[in-house]
Amino acid sequence: MRHAQPAAAKFCGECATPLARPWGAGVAATAGAGRSLGSSTANATRTPDASGPLAEHRLVSVLFADLVAFTTFAEGRDSEDVRDTLSRYFDLAKDIIGRYGGTVEKFIGDAVMALWGAPIAREDDAERAVRAALELVDVVPSLGKGIQARAGVLTGEAAVNLGATNQGLVAGELVNTAARLQSVAPPGAVLVGEATDRAASGAIAFEHAGEQLLKGRTAPVATWRALRVVAQRRGQGRSDLPEPPS
Repeated sequence: MRHAQPAAAKFCGECATPLARPWGAGVAATAGAGRSLGSSTANATRTPDASGPLAEHRLVSVLFADLVAFTTFAEGRDSEDVRDTLSRYFDLAKDIIGRYGGTVEKFIGDAVMALWGAPIAREDDAERAVRAALELVDVVPSLGKGIQARAGVLTGEAAVNLGATNQGLVAGELVNTAARLQSVAPPGAVLVGEATDRAASGAIAFEHAGEQLLKGRTAPVATWRALRVVAQRRGQGRSDLPEPPS
């Protein structure tokens, strides 16, 4: 949901993000994410404190993942065992996300948020995010009987605070929607939005998962389920394409 802003406003009235350019430009960039992955917008602005981080609108992919049935798993177990399981989960998530070039933005309880496209942007950021999500949900059951993960990945334009450390690198509607998309994913599944599907479909097999009515959204959101990796990076050597006629 876009928030209408006064013409002279310098900051968003909802999240205080510096308004580097009209909001309408962000919608156009999101709609064309599959064609322009890896390119970032040129508009940037300094925060009121000139020594603060540089705020810039960029095309990014946001991953949210959390554990399913972890409360049930933790019941009746020693608190040290539960903490050790969570620590191993965090380590797994950081390792997988790092290997695919992502940045862990934060851990929230048993959920993880990660980002591709900032501070470094690559043409295959959306694909990297989906690969990481698939590997994470695949490996989580090894943590303990009955534990599963689910994930959501969205690609679009967001305000990025370049130079920010730990939390606060990116914020906005894209982040909120990615978190809500993850919350409706089935256990063991990765759901993505349309822009992510278009950008990553060269190397990832997807199936349409219907429209999901997400909390806070007035209209349903079209979703796709990531099934498996079917090619090398950027679709090279894809294995599930039909054989050419002999």
